[in-house]
Amino acid sequence: MHTEDIEVNDDGPRTTTAGVALPLTDPRARRAALTGGKAASLAEAAGAGLPVLPGFVVLPPGTSHRGQDLRDAWRKLSANGSTPLIVRSSSAAEDTEDSSMAGQFTSVLDVRGWDAFRDALRTVRASSAEPMAVLVQPMVRSRVGGVLFGADPVAGRTDRLLVSVVPGGPDTLVSGERPGTEFLLTRHGRLLRTEPGDPADRLLHTAELHRLTTPARRTRHVFGRPQDMEFGFDEETGRLWLFQSRPIPAMAPRPARRARLLGPGPVAETLPGLLRPLEEDLWVVPMAHGLATALDLGGTAARHTLRTTPVVTAVAGHAVADLALLGMVPPRHRWLALLDPLPAARRLGAAWRVGRLRSSLPHLATALLADVDRQLSEAPPPSALSPAGLTAALRWSRGALVALHAQEALAGALLTDDRPGSTAAAAALAALHHGRAEGLTDAQTVAARPEVLALIPPSLTEPPRLPARGVAGTGPGTGTPTPREALRMRIRWVQEFQVALVREVAAHSVDVSLIALLRWPELVTVAEGGPLPADLAQRRAPQEGTPLPDAFRLADDGTVVARRAPGRADGRGGQGVSGGRAEGGAWDGTGQPPRDAVLVVRNLDPALAPLLPLLTGLIAQTGSPLSHLAVLARELGLPVVTGTTGAVDRYPPGTRLLLDGATGEIGVREHAGQGASS
Repeated sequence: MHTEDIEVNDDGPRTTTAGVALPLTDPRARRAALTGGKAASLAEAAGAGLPVLPGFVVLPPGTSHRGQDLRDAWRKLSANGSTPLIVRSSSAAEDTEDSSMAGQFTSVLDVRGWDAFRDALRTVRASSAEPMAVLVQPMVRSRVGGVLFGADPVAGRTDRLLVSVVPGGPDTLVSGERPGTEFLLTRHGRLLRTEPGDPADRLLHTAELHRLTTPARRTRHVFGRPQDMEFGFDEETGRLWLFQSRPIPAMAPRPARRARLLGPGPVAETLPGLLRPLEEDLWVVPMAHGLATALDLGGTAARHTLRTTPVVTAVAGHAVADLALLGMVPPRHRWLALLDPLPAARRLGAAWRVGRLRSSLPHLATALLADVDRQLSEAPPPSALSPAGLTAALRWSRGALVALHAQEALAGALLTDDRPGSTAAAAALAALHHGRAEGLTDAQTVAARPEVLALIPPSLTEPPRLPARGVAGTGPGTGTPTPREALRMRIRWVQEFQVALVREVAAHSVDVSLIALLRWPELVTVAEGGPLPADLAQRRAPQEGTPLPDAFRLADDGTVVARRAPGRADGRGGQGVSGGRAEGGAWDGTGQPPRDAVLVVRNLDPALAPLLPLLTGLIAQTGSPLSHLAVLARELGLPVVTGTTGAVDRYPPGTRLLLDGATGEIGVREHAGQGASS
């Protein structure tokens, strides 16, 4: 039945409905639409035998449901006013899977007496513009209280528990009034970490931490997912009580256990920028097929893995590599690798092929280079090609890139040639110097000296923009390129040939910026005279966002989850790729470099090549000892360290650095005359 209160105001007396009391033990109390999220969750938990205080829910005014008389319910729960109560909101919008609405409504603590209870009820209801249920329970004095997460929401790990506690009840913690002490536990209660403070001074003892694992496990079972719970240990009895249970509203994404470790790695040296869909299909896909072929021939990875797992792919418009397939990640279980006969058998089978390859690869490279040069030199201008000719040229270019990437990777792994003056980057620098000296524009320099293309990545939409600086054509760059460097140069020439072909397709159909949003099968259709996709005008080019981490895995929804990049275990540097030691000031590549500049960058972009003669050293977060810049740096005698985790953030401009290009060690010079420290 309803009870009625008489309120008096300036307009005279009026009657209001106080509401119906529904005990938490009533099955109807578990209906969130009726009693609100907070009360419904506690009623569900109580029904499952979890340590929930007794109580009742005051239904919103005007509710037609029958229940207990409100005053009778209050009298029974408070022992006729001798036991203090807590009166809390229980809105239907609270404690849902999508929103906790924590702290949005009022709670009144330590409520004593009928009149105080009615005032508290009005106060809580007044905190919401909509009719709202109100939860009433006994007030417990807690020795310590806090919040228990049935998972680690920061790391996205469901095999961890995160506890934050304060002296007294949890209200001062959840309101932000005071910070808590955090405990990270395994799901079995073993303490992994305490922050802040000395574990000896912690508020919860080992046995109490173990006791928290039971409600964490049981609420997950009851509600089907990890819960965010408020709790307290009774000051008098030491009993554990749950005050609230709600779904964790925001769990950090977590990839599957066997998700691939990806990163820009060495592919950022070839394709450092943001790629459009057609650029991915033209340049990333052939690179992936070529590297897979090289890894298969070298016996580095199982063939079925290479069939199903792309070595290189695109994430958020950026080319990234499978770091494990490229051998940049140590095996998780070295002893298991020793016991497994298949890798050894695979290597044994590959050894015969590798032995033959080592002797025949220079001849194969020479034949491939000759074929590519012949095709490029004999190809008519794209404007003179028929639709069938355009399609044939595009198909040939993709196949040529696969072969070039495969042989370039094999040449880097199997052939050694330390002759000076043999890099594509060095030849490009010399060509750039001569082009600048002759007063040529960028387009004229590219046409007259295509070697300069090694300094810039390909682009369908942007015209070639060469670096401002060039170096004299003496020293590095004057020798005959090694087979690997010659293959690299042809890769870049074929890519530029593709750019010209795609621009010709665009000239007969639509702007090249829209053509770049096609996929490869769509391009072939358009090149053959077919229609453009109906939704092309609605497609949008990828936008540059937060830079990808040096190493990451993808969650099921495609979210990037950063992981520590492979590198030195002590965190004091990376991989040395060019011998020598140097000391200088960190520089980010903008403005004028300091006199002894140590360039600190995220990736080894080919466009950095003109800067190398100006540097004392080079540090990169990602990269390969076989990269263009690493090879050129060795020729220039410049110390280089790659694979340095977080280098851009750790070494801001002006930091005095000591680096060893042989060992990969990096130190920070704190003050002149003092030693280095990591």
